[in-house]
Amino acid sequence: MPYWLMLRERAEIERLSFDVPELIIMPLSELENRFTELPIDKELILVCQHGVRSLKAIYFLMYHGYNNVTNMSGGLAKWVLRQFPIKGDPTAIEMPIDGGRCC
Repeated sequence: MPYWLMLRERAEIERLSFDVPELIIMPLSELENRFTELPIDKELILVCQHGVRSLKAIYFLMYHGYNNVTNMSGGLAKWVLRQFPIKGDPTAIEMPIDGGRCC
């Protein structure tokens, strides 16, 4: 089972987050100082609001030897659009203009 790494800031997470097992909360602003807390030998799926912050985090982690990392394209916005399990208010996320169909 993969670990889900939520890179959204804490205030954003309080409004809306995933409802998944193995969720690790580490805002992108904390990643540089805390990345060694992440399991290097496990699959990590990185998620933010739309996939931009998580893509930056992918490059950072790969530079530091993490090879089993995946960016969730479309991020939490696409997750909400597909009506997958969440915690919080789904209207708290800005939806992409294309409705999450792209990429």
